[in-house]
Amino acid sequence: MNISQLAKASQISTDTLRFYEKQGLLQAAGRAANGYRRYGPEQLETLRFIRGAQALGFSLKEIAAILPQLAQGQFGRAEIEARLLAKMAEIDGQLAQLQQLKSELSATFASLRCAPESTLNARDSTAPDSGSGAGVAALKRSFSR
Repeated sequence: MNISQLAKASQISTDTLRFYEKQGLLQAAGRAANGYRRYGPEQLETLRFIRGAQALGFSLKEIAAILPQLAQGQFGRAEIEARLLAKMAEIDGQLAQLQQLKSELSATFASLRCAPESTLNARDSTAPDSGSGAGVAALKRSFSR
């Protein structure tokens, strides 16, 4: 199949296919006599794997590390479990960071003392380093407008 047929079958744009090929995620296609790229079912299966892994939150860099093992038949259950557990741990860390950010936002919201129609400017607030990377604004003084 040519690139447009592969794009249609995999529901990926031709630009994305070319990008994957350039990044080494997709094996370079052979060329037909007319110079067009020719892809086979193995490239379609690779694309399905890439898209499925992306849907599970894996980055292209992480996927690129898996593909050679997969192609050589060396990606077994133990490796799959290890990758999935690592991704779940990463997501747990992100959830904890988001929960911390939410708590800081709630605390900041609860600390507002100015009237709802009041406006603030930069000198009225600071953005301390809270450790979450959020830079949650804390009021320097209360407003009573």
